[in-house]
Amino acid sequence: MELLTALGLAIPAGLNAYIPLLAVAVAERAGWLELKEPYALLGEWWVIALIAALLVIEIVADKIPAVDHVNDVLQTVMRPAAGGLLFVAASPANLQSHPALLIVAGVLVAGTVHAAKATTRPVVNATTGGLGAPVVSVVEDVFAVVATVIALLAPYLVALTVAGAGFLFWRLWKRRRAATADAARV
Repeated sequence: MELLTALGLAIPAGLNAYIPLLAVAVAERAGWLELKEPYALLGEWWVIALIAALLVIEIVADKIPAVDHVNDVLQTVMRPAAGGLLFVAASPANLQSHPALLIVAGVLVAGTVHAAKATTRPVVNATTGGLGAPVVSVVEDVFAVVATVIALLAPYLVALTVAGAGFLFWRLWKRRRAATADAARV
């Protein structure tokens, strides 16, 4: 279950690094989650205050067209790094003896989600004249909050969600492949 929690926290970190970080920090501080050292540092008040301040900046910057693109460029390092930190911090203790592998896994997961976000946002801005940026940003933030809560409270739903998304992508790939084959025959 802890590995599913780790995966479930790395995914929303790719959208907004600070939502899952703040949730984990507050959960550690409140005693709802026990992180091993040195990750328990996340539960310190000054770290929580810093993450909360960065979250406010991220939320505001991500709603403003053009500024959101600059923010995505700056977050290209932060979001995957947060995913790596969350993945290793939430992983089972018996796997933490190999933190580099866990960090790489979290960086890849969050980095993939971030890359998808960063490449689709300019398209949204261009096709909507910038009006879609705040709407899409709010949807992403809501998804990040929901995904974080699910990862912390019901990690088995992370497995179902990942399996469902994998199945959906497989179906779409299969359908696209069939359409390409049909077009080639014509």
